[in-house]
Amino acid sequence: MIMQTALLELLHRRYGGACHVVGAGPWNPSIVLAHPHVEHCWTLPRHAPFPLSWQWPQLLRALRQSAPGPIYVSEYQYRQLPRVKRLLATSGIDMSRCVFIDEEPGQNGHWIDALLRLGVRTPPALRAADYPAPAGYRAFAPRLAVLESERRERDAWLRERGWLGRPIVLVQPGNHRSMSPRRRRRWRDRDDKAWPIERWRELLQAIRQRLPAALIVLRGAVEEIPMLKAMRAAIGLEGLEVSGLELRPLFALIEAAHSMISVDTGPAHAAAALGLPVVVLYGVGPQSVWLPRSPSGSPVIGLGGPPRAQRAEEIPVHEVLEAWLSLLDYRERAGAASPAASAPATVAGEAD
Repeated sequence: MIMQTALLELLHRRYGGACHVVGAGPWNPSIVLAHPHVEHCWTLPRHAPFPLSWQWPQLLRALRQSAPGPIYVSEYQYRQLPRVKRLLATSGIDMSRCVFIDEEPGQNGHWIDALLRLGVRTPPALRAADYPAPAGYRAFAPRLAVLESERRERDAWLRERGWLGRPIVLVQPGNHRSMSPRRRRRWRDRDDKAWPIERWRELLQAIRQRLPAALIVLRGAVEEIPMLKAMRAAIGLEGLEVSGLELRPLFALIEAAHSMISVDTGPAHAAAALGLPVVVLYGVGPQSVWLPRSPSGSPVIGLGGPPRAQRAEEIPVHEVLEAWLSLLDYRERAGAASPAASAPATVAGEAD
């Protein structure tokens, strides 16, 4: 969903109006909150029938009232796409207003590039000449927004813990497969994104030696806190903290952090979208498809992935350390005493 924000910027600039987003999953409103290219976000259930959602009548009305505006469908999963098409058919809208990403042949390359190619296509009901693509759209990258109130809450949270003013190195060792004991047991041998604990220990000790003032924070979802605490105990490094912030507080913390090291997962994309330098470790997922992109030009360094590797555990410690040291050099060259000062401009006001 974070990568979708590049498409939302393209559509907003092309058609002149902020987007209405329809998505499945409870996290979508948090991702697009206060986003300059989003007017409203509708959330539908991921598995239950759409009509059972309390938002369904409002969404149905909005779809009909949006005529003759375009509708862009970026869903491509074979299980979800039929549900989306049933939603559109049930709404009674003119299907000539719609463009579907799965109808474009040869969907190769980076996912963001595919989204931008979708955004410059025109539904049959409209004339392409009336809505030219904005200049430079190929360089559009995902971006997120942080509210001033969230920054104040973040600073107060850091101050209470004595962390305010220290360089914060965020470490994201888990992914969706590590969010519950059942998933961890199921994926223990199959999790291609997992990096061995002894390598995390060696890496974080080296980071502590290179940046002694740093606060190193193991972060994850609330469900991952027991795993992260066990990881902290196994590493045994002084000043190693654990955080299980929800999405919006996490975005604010990312904005103020020094750097991040992450496996291939959503928070790595959030880091890049907020201008935080990040190193990303890949397993079977190819960087050519999933490497995050930054709207501010901040470094995003991918390691591993095909064709070189099929599991993150194949990445040696020294490569990750060298990559992180390049982020440190970037910070030092930029003179970023306050990391948040180098973050991209976001939203200064409040959302309704």
